[in-house]
Amino acid sequence: MNIKNIVVTASLLAAAGAALAEAPYPPETPFHSTQTRADVKAELQRARANGEIASRNEYPIVRQPVSHLSRAQVQEQVQHASTKQDSLYSGA
Repeated sequence: MNIKNIVVTASLLAAAGAALAEAPYPPETPFHSTQTRADVKAELQRARANGEIASRNEYPIVRQPVSHLSRAQVQEQVQHASTKQDSLYSGA
């Protein structure tokens, strides 16, 4: 009786596994592009011109913001911050 139960269980598991193996996961959906080939090429040219294309180990691309302060203004801010003693992190 034990062997019979084991054989039936094994055959049911094999049948269930075969039935599930046929379904594609994730379900395939057709892709329809809304852009023309010329649009894609133009977008690629724009990205190359702006330096947005990653290559080698440069991913992700982080663009630095443009500063509108002069070097003298930045140095003045550093001096002001270093003389200020009421900061939480100043001291020992």
